[in-house]
Amino acid sequence: MTRFSPRAALRRAAGSLAAAGLLAAASLAGTAAPAQAADAPVLAIGGPAETALHPYPESGEPLHSTLGITLNNPGADEEDDDYETEFTVTFDLSGIAGVADAAVEDTSDCEVTGAKAVCTDQGIRAGLRGIDDLLLTAAEGSEEGDTGTIRVTGQSQGATFTPFTTRVTVGGADLVMEELPFKERTTVGDRQKAPITFTNRGTRAADGVLLGLVYSRGLDIPERYSNCEYAEGGPGSRGAGWTTALCSVDGSFEAGATYTLATPLTIEVTDRAYFDMFVYSIHENSAAQRTAQRAGAPFERGTGAVLKAVPAKTPAKKGATARGGDLNPWDNLHEADFRTENTADFVAYGDKVAGAEGSTVTADIGFRNDGPAWVSYLRSGESVATLDFTVPPGTTVTDKPDRCRAVTAGGGYREDQKSPAPRYVCDASMTVLDGGGLDLPFALRIDRSAVGAEGAVTIRGPLLQNPKLPFDPKPANNTAYLIVNGEGEGEGSESGGATGGGSGEPSTPPTSAPAPSGTTGPSESAPSATSGAGAAGTTGGSAGGGGLASTGSTALIASGAAAAALAAGLVLFTAARRRAARQS
Repeated sequence: MTRFSPRAALRRAAGSLAAAGLLAAASLAGTAAPAQAADAPVLAIGGPAETALHPYPESGEPLHSTLGITLNNPGADEEDDDYETEFTVTFDLSGIAGVADAAVEDTSDCEVTGAKAVCTDQGIRAGLRGIDDLLLTAAEGSEEGDTGTIRVTGQSQGATFTPFTTRVTVGGADLVMEELPFKERTTVGDRQKAPITFTNRGTRAADGVLLGLVYSRGLDIPERYSNCEYAEGGPGSRGAGWTTALCSVDGSFEAGATYTLATPLTIEVTDRAYFDMFVYSIHENSAAQRTAQRAGAPFERGTGAVLKAVPAKTPAKKGATARGGDLNPWDNLHEADFRTENTADFVAYGDKVAGAEGSTVTADIGFRNDGPAWVSYLRSGESVATLDFTVPPGTTVTDKPDRCRAVTAGGGYREDQKSPAPRYVCDASMTVLDGGGLDLPFALRIDRSAVGAEGAVTIRGPLLQNPKLPFDPKPANNTAYLIVNGEGEGEGSESGGATGGGSGEPSTPPTSAPAPSGTTGPSESAPSATSGAGAAGTTGGSAGGGGLASTGSTALIASGAAAAALAAGLVLFTAARRRAARQS
């Protein structure tokens, strides 16, 4: 994962939180794309409503402004990602002749020829992503207030694109957000004041400002202001667990002056907090800016007091001019990270299934988060946890969820992902809400009849050699069991059948004390048992892909009662998760 910065997020993120935070804060979102056709995704081209340029200088080189364009594929998910298909994005520059000149960086995959710039890239992926930036400078002979438009279109055999038009203007406001000194180590119930302060360092006044506030699920701003509109869980690719507030603040905000909120905001740490983020940004207010910030998400207006900004010092009196872009949008926002002392109880659940020899049954296994905290690795984007499933002896997996991958009996990397395996691991996403979790159906063929064959279902951290979940206070409920043909079940039982499923509720662990043993389950395509302390594996692919995210060795514990009945013990995994390293 690359460092979170406005430019890096826009150019590299594909649905990650970093790009999503910037989406709301830097207004780099296209309008909502039409519903995707079954055979061709529709990508929305987006970007800033307007880009302001520094006036052409009397001496020296002109300063450039950056036009960052994004592609949003909101209707797809990671399973639909296509990394091979090439596409082009074309900028029609004829509308800025005499107003601005365009260029690209030497390392860019874009080329400017006359009144056209063309960028090439590949990969039709889910969510929000950026392409290489276009560098714009005021044209020689241009004057402050000169304006023009750039039309952006896309083309590919693997997708269709909605076009986008942005305005370019010489001169403008330059709103700069002041960074606030938040206390980042918090406890539930903490409240902090946020006296949002900004300065206009541009060439003209800003006629109204749009304050953007984006905060994650563990934080709250209790007051819902009447000049703010609020959206839950959006917009863009930010996903569940986020609130966005857009506050239209009236007034003429003069060049060279500094302003602060008449009443500071209050940031409250709720009982759902763990890793959280607060993003605050400032833009000149306009209909186009509000539309770009909304990104097609539904917003609801608050009913409280009016949020106002007042001078922090006496400004020079100058009349406001027409609304425009920002001379430097990269200094319009700041982010604050919060780390709260809290816990989240991840509870594994198994199933009970039954069927005759040769039949196929569906087992529903997974885990849930009993809270109180939500857990999201906002900076790294890594998965929060991994579900580790050992196949019961005498059964074979004939169908698995797409997010699950086969591993060896010891948990090591397994190149063969098509034939049945003795064990499967399934990565959760980067975010698990309180009350959320992961439900995973597996189809099992019963190869030989065995009463009470059991397989362990464990929720742990993605690192097999470091499986502890640092936020989970109850590791004892991290493991449950899938039981096949338990007592009173099996052929002719009312609780299962050849194609029947299970209850989906956590199954009861073995009653006898567990004793050290090896891993049991089918190897490749036939049932077998493996004993020992585990196996060392090698690093494979990323979460949701075809390889193992991380491997290692771990002590395996099996039930003594099951070992006596089945000749090889059941696997019990203690599960856990390293804390995703915060990126600086």
